[in-house]
Amino acid sequence: MNRDALTTPLLDASPAADTFRHGFELPARAESVSRARRRVGEVLHRWGVTGDDRETVLLVVSELVTNAVVHTGGHLVSCLLHRTADRLRVTVHDQGSGPSGPRVCRDAQGERGRGLLLVEAVSLAWGSYDGERGAGRSVWCELPLRADAFPAEQPGSGPLGAAWPC
Repeated sequence: MNRDALTTPLLDASPAADTFRHGFELPARAESVSRARRRVGEVLHRWGVTGDDRETVLLVVSELVTNAVVHTGGHLVSCLLHRTADRLRVTVHDQGSGPSGPRVCRDAQGERGRGLLLVEAVSLAWGSYDGERGAGRSVWCELPLRADAFPAEQPGSGPLGAAWPC
C-alpha cells in the first residue's frame, strides 16, 4: 500500500460524533501544507469560524504543518482540531523529530525560523510533547475565538443540521 497517497480522516463527522473535533493525516510533503490549509478552511467554514479568527487558525496550521514537514523525517503528518465555545486547539503530530524539539527563534533575521514565534504571539498557550513510545512529537496551541464567532446553537441544531427524529 502506498502510504504517501493517503489523506485519511482520523475522526468521523457522523451525527453521533462530536461535531467540534476533526482530524486528518497527510503525507509529509511540501504540497501537504496547502492541502492542510484547504482542509482546515472547510472545517472552519462548517463550524462558522470566519474573519480574523479563521485567518489566524489557517496561519498557525500552515506554520505547524510546515515545521512537521521540513524539520522531521516522517512520512505522515496528522492534524487535530478541537473547538470549544471560546477557543480552538490545533495539534500537529509528526513521526520523527530531532532530540531538542521545537524552539522559538527570537533572533531570526532571515525568512526562516520565525514560525513558532508567530504561533506563540497569536496563541493563548502552546507547547509540545513526545509521542507515545517515542514515536514522533506533537506541537499544539490554543487560539482564542470571539464569543460571537458561532451562531447560537439550539438543541438539535449545529453544524450538521437538525437532530434525528425520535
